[in-house]
Amino acid sequence: MKNWAKNIVWAPSEIAYPTSEAEIQQLVQRAANDRQNIRVIGSGHSFTPVCYTEDMLINLDNFQGLIHVDKENCQATVKAGTKLKALGEMLFREGLAMENLGDIDVQSIAGTISTGTHGTGTSFGTISTQVIALTFVNGKGEIVHCSESENKALFKAAQVSLGSLGIITEVTIQCVPIYKLHIQNKVESIEEVFGNLANRLTQNRNFEFYWFPHTDKALTKTTNIVDNAEVDVIGFYKYWGEYIGENLIFKLFCEYGTWFPSQAKAISKLTSSLITDASKIAYSHKVYATERLVRFMEMEYNVPADAYEEVWKELGKAMDKHNFHVHFPIENRWVKQDDIPLSPAYGRDSAYIACHVYQKKEYQPYFNIIQDIFKAHDGRPHWGKWHSLTAKDIQERYPELGTFLKHRAAQDPENIFLSDYLKALLGEYVYAQ
Repeated sequence: MKNWAKNIVWAPSEIAYPTSEAEIQQLVQRAANDRQNIRVIGSGHSFTPVCYTEDMLINLDNFQGLIHVDKENCQATVKAGTKLKALGEMLFREGLAMENLGDIDVQSIAGTISTGTHGTGTSFGTISTQVIALTFVNGKGEIVHCSESENKALFKAAQVSLGSLGIITEVTIQCVPIYKLHIQNKVESIEEVFGNLANRLTQNRNFEFYWFPHTDKALTKTTNIVDNAEVDVIGFYKYWGEYIGENLIFKLFCEYGTWFPSQAKAISKLTSSLITDASKIAYSHKVYATERLVRFMEMEYNVPADAYEEVWKELGKAMDKHNFHVHFPIENRWVKQDDIPLSPAYGRDSAYIACHVYQKKEYQPYFNIIQDIFKAHDGRPHWGKWHSLTAKDIQERYPELGTFLKHRAAQDPENIFLSDYLKALLGEYVYAQ
């Protein structure tokens, strides 16, 4: 088995593809009887060993689809293995949509919420905050239901759980009626971006930007709802330009940068000069995500929103001082605070900064130095992205970790969902009470 980035390789003793909740329950019961570890994989889009196990690996690709739709209340219950891209189409056919999404839609809904995945927009939380009810099979083989109104404390723990409470089988999402978005991509100077950043964040539904290292240029993405506008027709040439052309050209640049690392600055400047402004109107599920052909390693940290500009200044100084041979743009997004114990946005409005390195290049020296900046500002990592934090680091950053671990221990007393990686990360035996 390999994850998407191919940095994690492992060989589970068994891979199961259940098609029903009853089959999932049977697999858990068998693993418990055999004292086997279980991990679940969706699209393998995490850059950490969160799916790694040498015992039983469960893949939910054969467990997808809508279970129930409540159009009156704009709610939908979906099987946990359903991929976000397919879910968008399913909801659209019912006249519904998710209120916000991230920039990749290949993940399963269960994997998305379990790692705290997010989009951007100061009025929106992580995708987990759109979930209003969950069903999972715990380590005792029991089917557990929880929601905002039923066993709420457990529900909060389950909204972001790293798959350590059990195997999620059903997810109920609070949706909204379908809507159209107008996205505007524009190449601007960093000075322009920061000149009115506060207004961009408050006056637009969604805003984010990508800074091209070693340049003064950024690609801004601004998105707002449009009610009466016609949806753009995406023809072959536009599709080629937006997807195939940009990805293939960028991949060639990445390969060139692998052979000639010292050319990173030139590549970054050339990339920023070739990108043109663009605009598109489409239904929401066709706007948020962009298809990725170029594989990379990624580190993403959440920092308090009020610390963002100081973090950004220190990041820029580090880039100048160390002259990193990187040309991948650095992504900047914003997310509203929530009350989910293991969410990186717990208790604070947040900014997320994501650093990328082409898959074939060395990434750790760069990530380690930038990670130190994030850590100094109480940074919390995206659970699916690279980081090297210890259990002590996690304990210091998550004030409700002890509460989460109590729920985890109650749902999985034999620790069948705890891999060695999660034991080290959560400090199960040190901090559990």
